Amino acid sequence: MTAWAQSLIRISNYEVETLQKRLAEIAERRGGAEMKLAVLDAEAESERARARADAEAGMMLQAYLAGWKSRKAAAEGALEMLEAEEAGARDALAGAFEELKKFEHVAETTRLNRLIELAKRETAAFDEMGLRRRAV
Repeated sequence: MTAWAQSLIRISNYEVETLQKRLAEIAERRGGAEMKLAVLDAEAESERARARADAEAGMMLQAYLAGWKSRKAAAEGALEMLEAEEAGARDALAGAFEELKKFEHVAETTRLNRLIELAKRETAAFDEMGLRRRAV
């Protein structure tokens, strides 16, 4: 394999690895955002149960739910952004894999073409040696 092909493959591998790390980081953040939504829902359910048991808590439930709705909307917005970012990272990773495979294919094709050319030269050399021996 030529030096240029090795360099291109090494660069492409680095890009793939970087994008895989980025995708893993985004997935981790998305998991955290999903957990935050689950916690918010659990807290709201807990406050509703508390309001059913305590009249004073029941009077404050509407104010709590108003704040809860805005926190939930913000968390859902963050989750949507992370999902879009994850989709973009997946697309970029797929593109990087395609580029890597192209470079590997070109390098392999170049290697095979060199072997074919070497075999042709070798065959021609043997043919020439055979012709010389017959001529003698």
